[in-house]
Amino acid sequence: VRLVESGGGLVQPGGSLRLSCAVSGVTFSDYVMRWFRQAPGKVREFVATLSNAGETKTYVDSVRGRFTISGDNAKNTVYLQMNSLKPEDTAVYYCNVHTYWGQGTQVTVSS
Repeated sequence: VRLVESGGGLVQPGGSLRLSCAVSGVTFSDYVMRWFRQAPGKVREFVATLSNAGETKTYVDSVRGRFTISGDNAKNTVYLQMNSLKPEDTAVYYCNVHTYWGQGTQVTVSS
């Protein structure tokens, strides 16, 4: 199983980014896919879940209404659309399935 995240970068507060997680070795829609993030000096925290073949989505309270998790079956890729970004969203974002993790992608929200 291999997970490769991309799409991170530097964005101003209020801006948007879309993270991608390219999945290989499994079909993402057969599993529970999760996004996590880890800010400097903090523990890794859950951000969003995609499950039930993409029909069920859950979010941590701090991102609900701003972030959207989705998947593309044809590309076997999971996305995290992040809108109205805040400085406190700054973190390394990781894709997860079962016990497998990607390498992470840095998101920095700063003016």
